Amino acid sequence: MFPRAQGWLRWALVAVPMVAAMPHADLRAWLLIGVTLALSIPLLWIHDARVRPLTTALPLAVIATTGALWVLLPSSWASVAMSSTTFFVVLRQSTVPIVLAVGLDFAAITAGAARYDVWKGALSTYAVLAVIVLMGLNRRARLARIEQTELALARAQTANEEHARAAALAERARIARELHDVLAHSLAGLALNLQGARLMLVRDGASPDAVAQIERAQTLASEGLAEARKAVAALREDAVGVERAIADLLAAYRLDSGARADLQVEGEPRELGPAVGTALVRAVQEALANTRKHAGQADVAVTLNYAAGSVELTVADRQGRRPPDAPAAGYGLRGMGERVALLDGRLESGPGEDGWRIHLTVPA
Repeated sequence: MFPRAQGWLRWALVAVPMVAAMPHADLRAWLLIGVTLALSIPLLWIHDARVRPLTTALPLAVIATTGALWVLLPSSWASVAMSSTTFFVVLRQSTVPIVLAVGLDFAAITAGAARYDVWKGALSTYAVLAVIVLMGLNRRARLARIEQTELALARAQTANEEHARAAALAERARIARELHDVLAHSLAGLALNLQGARLMLVRDGASPDAVAQIERAQTLASEGLAEARKAVAALREDAVGVERAIADLLAAYRLDSGARADLQVEGEPRELGPAVGTALVRAVQEALANTRKHAGQADVAVTLNYAAGSVELTVADRQGRRPPDAPAAGYGLRGMGERVALLDGRLESGPGEDGWRIHLTVPA
């Protein structure tokens, strides 16, 4: 039941019996009814008796006034208000308030029975009080079991998530080791062999074109080695400096093509996770590769936008005309889409006003 509904129920179980008892009340009973109604109003907003000390005193005060009303005007209405408030105390309070509440009830019932000599009726009232207390204790125990079960389920879910994360990290570490031991070492050896081949060609007086081709192959091997090391770092969840990595890619593009390549950062920069950072850098890398292949020396503009709850990346080349056809969908663009999809992101690519445009959005 919702807290506000509980408050209205607590108040109704006190206020309605008090109103029903008014036709039979004398002046003193009217005074007790008024005090009880005033004390019952805060019961509307009492939601958690464990954290508000006032919630201990108020129900006990209501029990005291309804008990006094029972002594002056023994009726079922007064007992309903007294019993319902006792149930609330048993359900919510600690041991001492419960003992005080039951003691007040017992004293009121006994005083009323002694005043009017109705001990047989008092016995049934004692029995009702006992049932109310037992119901409250049973309900209290059930709520405690439910809370413990929910807590255990939450802990189990957290443990399962941690186990899954640990397994994923272990697998990432294994892949990183394989990349480092196989691919990175192979590329390093290739770069050294190409350097030796270049020196031999220079020594033997080979043509400048042959030397240039070897130097180009050596550069590609070095770049591949650097990319392999970045991939290993990302798999090991090392921090990815996204802006710096993109700036380095654009600088290399400018040197290689002689065209403009600008980076614009929007929003408030923040630290991104390794998977997100790697996806952004790979997207720029693939977009630049497509520009080299399909647009030659076109200018490139990259926009990195730190939006609320996500990060957006736009890579647009300026070919000076609208491209008629889409570039062939190779493994690079397909892999970029798969990487973004794994992050629950969205990738869009297509012709822009004067060139090709790639836009991706990733939650971050």
